[in-house]
Amino acid sequence: MKNLNYFLLIIFIFGFFVPTALAQDKKTALVPLPSVDDFSRGKDGWSLGLGFGVEYETAYEGSDEFGFEIQPAGGLQWRNGDNIFFFAGEVLGWRGVRANTWLFEALIGFDEGRQESDSDDGRLDGLGDQDEGAELVLQARRAFDSDWRYWLVGRVVAGGDGNLGLFGLGRRFGEQLDGTGSELNFVVVVHDSEYANKGFGIDADQAAASGLDETRLSGGLRSIGIDYNYRHYINKNWQIYGEALFEYFGSEVRDSPIARSNYEAEVGIGFIYVF
Repeated sequence: MKNLNYFLLIIFIFGFFVPTALAQDKKTALVPLPSVDDFSRGKDGWSLGLGFGVEYETAYEGSDEFGFEIQPAGGLQWRNGDNIFFFAGEVLGWRGVRANTWLFEALIGFDEGRQESDSDDGRLDGLGDQDEGAELVLQARRAFDSDWRYWLVGRVVAGGDGNLGLFGLGRRFGEQLDGTGSELNFVVVVHDSEYANKGFGIDADQAAASGLDETRLSGGLRSIGIDYNYRHYINKNWQIYGEALFEYFGSEVRDSPIARSNYEAEVGIGFIYVF
């Protein structure tokens, strides 16, 4: 509930008290970035996109097991000038552009947690199941120019089990202004000790039940990573999108018995029908 209050406060400040740009340019997307869903076609009001994606990814953070997973895609959006409010699955949020070079985003989402059954090889046996929990995500991107060719990004994830921060540099490819094309992001990720131990720590009870060494992480550098996003309109209504992610863990995370691999990787492709 406390995180939800923060979320509503952010929306109130940015959505109503910060003025939007008076002059609208020719962009049909809020920002021309493939990683930012925008089904509005440059028009105010409601818009809807529905579809699905297929991801090939690690079974859990630090796993050396991979598998396929089908995920819903798209969402319901309402645009008002330089602001979009959206609902996508288990995510409720707002994003807005200021001065053509700032993109702010605030959302409430859910961390699915981790289940012992996530590992088919029994690598999580004895560690117990983690409950799903709400997370507040605040993000800002600052473009070097209004064409969004290069930008800096910062993100904070806060929840009941600690905090995570991400900082990076992005590059857009292509000349389209409708949110299609591709982009590349290089990021550094840090976390506090509570967040680190949620994913990679082992307390005394878990150690006794699993046979793994008791492990306590102090926080700090979590990983460095790179991700690639692609989006293309097949025709007037159908989009195809793709994403590839590689994250290399820091030394403290790699030393955890839970981290059976030194990295996390994911690749996915999907389709969205824009109504």
